[in-house]
Amino acid sequence: MLGVWKRYRPFVHAGMQELITYRVNFLLYRLGDVIGAFVAFYLWKAVFDSSQENLLRGFSLADMTLYIVMSFVTNLLTKSDSSFMIGREVKDGSVAMRLLRPVHFAASYLFTEIGFRWLVFVSIGLPFLAAVVAFKLHSGEPVLQVIGLTVAYLLSLSLAYLINFFFNIAFGFSAFLFKNLWGSNLLKNSLVAFLSGALIPLAFFPKVVEEGLSLLPFASLIYTPAMMIVWKYSTIQVFQALLQQFFWLAVMVLLSQLIWQRVQTHITIQGG
Repeated sequence: MLGVWKRYRPFVHAGMQELITYRVNFLLYRLGDVIGAFVAFYLWKAVFDSSQENLLRGFSLADMTLYIVMSFVTNLLTKSDSSFMIGREVKDGSVAMRLLRPVHFAASYLFTEIGFRWLVFVSIGLPFLAAVVAFKLHSGEPVLQVIGLTVAYLLSLSLAYLINFFFNIAFGFSAFLFKNLWGSNLLKNSLVAFLSGALIPLAFFPKVVEEGLSLLPFASLIYTPAMMIVWKYSTIQVFQALLQQFFWLAVMVLLSQLIWQRVQTHITIQGG
């Protein structure tokens, strides 16, 4: 384990350095996300104000506000740019340098992103999570229950990130065939945002559609962790959701390995 850390520690530091170096760019993107969260809040507020019911599909306005905030935070923490990085490096030919390094190709991207996401978690995720925990405790919720669901959320968050990473890695490997993934990456991100519940909670879809989407891996990315922290899952549902995340993580790891074995025969280096 120590040997693995020594080998990949430079990639972790590189990810941290990237965030520090381009922090203005990062902050501008986050400002856009915050504006989007405010727009979503006022849209849902209008929906609740126009309804005669205090609960819509089991959500109150307070629940929906918390869901919007935590889906924003969860999306930020589970986001993976590995497919963009592979596509960019394949396009300009710099992927050759990464292939020459004595490290696992996918793992080099993973540890780079871990460094980046760790700083994001400490600077943004942790304060938001602490505020939610404090709010729940102040509301009189049992301490052990708050701790249990917080731990479940953190575990679900970690699994969601790994699922998203290996899904994006598998998608990014197609760059060795198509040479340019910019347009397909944008389409992929839009579909994933819709299917993962980042835009609309899956509970608001028709029952058949909700059950179908809940079985897909994309629900494990945003919807599952967010529903845990909003406390819309029972204890049994929490365990079922975590098991489903473990299943999809295994599938994505296997899929990425199979695709990598196939695309290695199609590697060509562009640029110069």
